[in-house]
Amino acid sequence: MEVGELALLSSLIVDAISEVYIGNRDVVEKTLAAALVNGNVLFEDHPGLGKTLLAKAFSRVLGLDYRRIQFTPDLLPADIVGTKVWRQNTGTFELVRGPVFTNVLLADEINRAPPKTQSALLEAMEERQVTIEGETLKLERPFFVMATQNPIEYEGTYPLPEAQLDRFLLRLSVGYPKTLEDEVAILEARLRWKKDDPTVDLKPVIDRETFLEMQRTVEESVYVSRPVLRYIAELVRNVRADGRVEAGPSPRGALALLKVAKASAAMDGRDFVIPDDVKKFAFETLSHRVVIKAEYSFEGVTGREVVEKALQATHVPKESEE
Repeated sequence: MEVGELALLSSLIVDAISEVYIGNRDVVEKTLAAALVNGNVLFEDHPGLGKTLLAKAFSRVLGLDYRRIQFTPDLLPADIVGTKVWRQNTGTFELVRGPVFTNVLLADEINRAPPKTQSALLEAMEERQVTIEGETLKLERPFFVMATQNPIEYEGTYPLPEAQLDRFLLRLSVGYPKTLEDEVAILEARLRWKKDDPTVDLKPVIDRETFLEMQRTVEESVYVSRPVLRYIAELVRNVRADGRVEAGPSPRGALALLKVAKASAAMDGRDFVIPDDVKKFAFETLSHRVVIKAEYSFEGVTGREVVEKALQATHVPKESEE
C-alpha cells in the first residue's frame, strides 16, 4: 500500500467515526494514529463524554472484533484472560478463552479493579500474548486496548501503577464539546438516530486485512531522519533532566513517540517524519510517563507542564539539517 492510499483511507475512517462521535475530530485522529501502530490508549475523563461510543465506533469502522470488560473490585484475572476448565465427560481440561482474545478490547473504568487484576493485562498490552496456567497463547493481530478511567472519582478505585501507565502509548482527554454548536449537533444527532447506540448502523470502511496492511505501511514505508531521531531523544532527556521530576519517560516512551509520529506522517500523506509530527503527540505520549517529586506535586506541578518546558528547551531541527 502506498502512503497516499493510507492517507485517503485514514480520512474516510475518521469521517465515518465522526458521524457518530461528534465534535472532537482531533481525538479521533490521534486514536487512529495509535491504532495504526498497535498502541494502547487510556481515555481519562469525566463520565458521559463518549469514550465507550468511540471505542465501539472504531471497531465497527475498522472491521475488527470488539469486546468490553467492565472492571469492578471483584473482577479476577481469569475473567480477563480465561482459564482451563475440567470437563467430566471427556476427562480433560478445556481452555476457555477470556474476552482479551479480540482485536479491540475496551477496559471500562480500569482503575476500579485491584492491582492483581489490572496486571493480568500487562502481558497482553506489551507482548500481545497471554499465559494461562503455564501455556502461552498469542493474540490475534491487530490487538490494542482502549481503557477508560474517571480522573476525579477516587473512592473505591486503585490508581494505575507506573508499569501499567507506561504500556499506554497515549493518554487522551476527550473533553466537553468545544462550542455551543457542537453541543446542539449532538442533541440533533440523537433525534436523528432515534436510538442511544448509533454504532449498530455503522458500516465497515475497511476490513481486518486492509488495516493490517495499513499498519505494515506505517512500519515499513515512513522514513525518519537522524536529526528527527535526535530531536525525540533530546526531548525525552530534557523531560528526565527537569529538577521537578522523580522519574521520567523510559526508552519505551521515546519509542512510543517515534512510532506515533510515523503514523501521523502517513496519515498526512507523507513518507517522512517532520518535527511537527513529534510535537503533535508529545503531551499525550510523555505526560503520563512523568512522576513528579512529592514537594512539587503538592504545589500542583503536572507532567504536562514538564513536557511543555522540555519542548521549549529542545532544539528543533530545520530542513537543512535533515
